[in-house]
Amino acid sequence: MSRLAQTHGLTDVQQEIVSTVRDFVDKEIIPVATELEHRDEYPQAIVDGLKELGLFGLMIPEEYGGLGESLLTYALCVEEIARGWMSVSGIINTHFIVAYMLKQHGTQEQKDHFLPRMALGEVRGAFSMSEPALGSDVSAITSKAVKEGEEYILNGQKMWLTNGGTSSLVAVLVRSDEGHPEGTAPHRSMTTFLVEKEPGFGEVRPGLTIPGKIDKMGYKGVDTTELIMDGLRVPADRVLGGVTGRGFYQMMDGVEVGRVNVAARGCGVAQRAFELGVTYAQQRHTFGKPIAQHQAIQFKLAEMATKVEAAHAMMVNAARKKDSGQRNDLEAGMAKYLASEYCKEVVEDAFRIHGGYGFSKEYEIERLYREAPMLLIGEGTAEIQKMIIGRRLLEEYRFQG
Repeated sequence: MSRLAQTHGLTDVQQEIVSTVRDFVDKEIIPVATELEHRDEYPQAIVDGLKELGLFGLMIPEEYGGLGESLLTYALCVEEIARGWMSVSGIINTHFIVAYMLKQHGTQEQKDHFLPRMALGEVRGAFSMSEPALGSDVSAITSKAVKEGEEYILNGQKMWLTNGGTSSLVAVLVRSDEGHPEGTAPHRSMTTFLVEKEPGFGEVRPGLTIPGKIDKMGYKGVDTTELIMDGLRVPADRVLGGVTGRGFYQMMDGVEVGRVNVAARGCGVAQRAFELGVTYAQQRHTFGKPIAQHQAIQFKLAEMATKVEAAHAMMVNAARKKDSGQRNDLEAGMAKYLASEYCKEVVEDAFRIHGGYGFSKEYEIERLYREAPMLLIGEGTAEIQKMIIGRRLLEEYRFQG
């Protein structure tokens, strides 16, 4: 067990779950991750193993067949999975966010219908906010739903849909002006629809097309796609929570816990980069001794380890705050911002320690070097996190003059 990134105060059950996941990562993910990543191959065998471990239902309540675990337990599992291969953590992250949104905001019928099958991994979730002309500016969404009888007709194009091909349930955020007079604030006229579809690419149900995978620099294996709605008919009972106009708040609640998840991914990738760097530094010799004995390399290792430890502590704090029922957007924003920035820096230092070999696809650090940048923009860029942090700080430290 690593000396770094230990989490104190865990129950015996939490320790057992995290230890089981760590063993799975060491045996089933790390040995094959780089080969699968280079082929951009979906890791079906790994996903099947995660199903057997019950990870798709980790935070789903026991009454729906899940394990009923905390956000902290989930985040620690994500940290371990990302240490093995960040793409695998992405496969369960969007599923987790949709399950969380259903648990928190769904009608009883929606929970009964979806959550038991999501806990087993039979129904796989994805969520969609971004569009080709917008990213962080969610208020600029143009995709629209128009009511027609007991159905809504959805039109528009969504972008950057993780698990777009492999998912069978997509939570889609669109504009819905029905019941909201002209001039209503944009965030008050958005609705989340629960769209069921067949896994795969092309027309996956009438009016819904999932084009092929987007070719990416990193974060391979997991399918990232567009989603095109052209006259897509969705029953009114598939409005999340049963009431229109609440979609923005529902999505932001999901993204808030998603930011803890991204922080956990940053921690996991940084840990793996440190492991690779500290191991290589003891094997590589220059000037008659291992490079780990050169002061310059020791300084790098010290900085890397400190960043790993600090990011992990902030991620754990953000998860525990959410689990306590308190507002955690400040802590989640700080954790996501710090963990993603530190991840990039730790990976780059490990890359430098490897020297020329770090540029070779034969070495694992080359893969991590391409994966780390995604964390800088996923679930909100660093600039968005700073805006959230700054506004919350001004709320907490309002000048009374």
